[in-house]
Amino acid sequence: MSNIQVVQSIYEAFGRGDVPAILERLHPEVEWEYDAVDHGVPWLVPRRGRAEVVKFFESLQGVEFHRFEPANFLDGSNQVLATIHLDITVRASGKKVVDLEAHLFTFDSAGKVTRFRHLLDTHQHVLAIRS
Repeated sequence: MSNIQVVQSIYEAFGRGDVPAILERLHPEVEWEYDAVDHGVPWLVPRRGRAEVVKFFESLQGVEFHRFEPANFLDGSNQVLATIHLDITVRASGKKVVDLEAHLFTFDSAGKVTRFRHLLDTHQHVLAIRS
């Protein structure tokens, strides 16, 4: 399976709400939101390891998805960059985030995701979590 196919399978599992299928694609010590600054947005907190990634998915209970549409997949060596059309509402504040974001996946030689990072308009997310 190519790295792009792995990423596509992750998004398919996300659409089904199948977190265990996503975790199977991740290295046990995956770095989630690597090199990111914690701005207090629950779904953008840097994490390490599969158990911590589960907390990422739990944090998504705080948002309502209107649109989550992977659009393009760019493959380069051991990385895949996917562009995503996003439209969510933060449940606690009622505020919306509409963005074209990118997800950067880094793979090891076994085809497992070792690093993941959202590349997005962080400021929109910070404003959206404020009541």
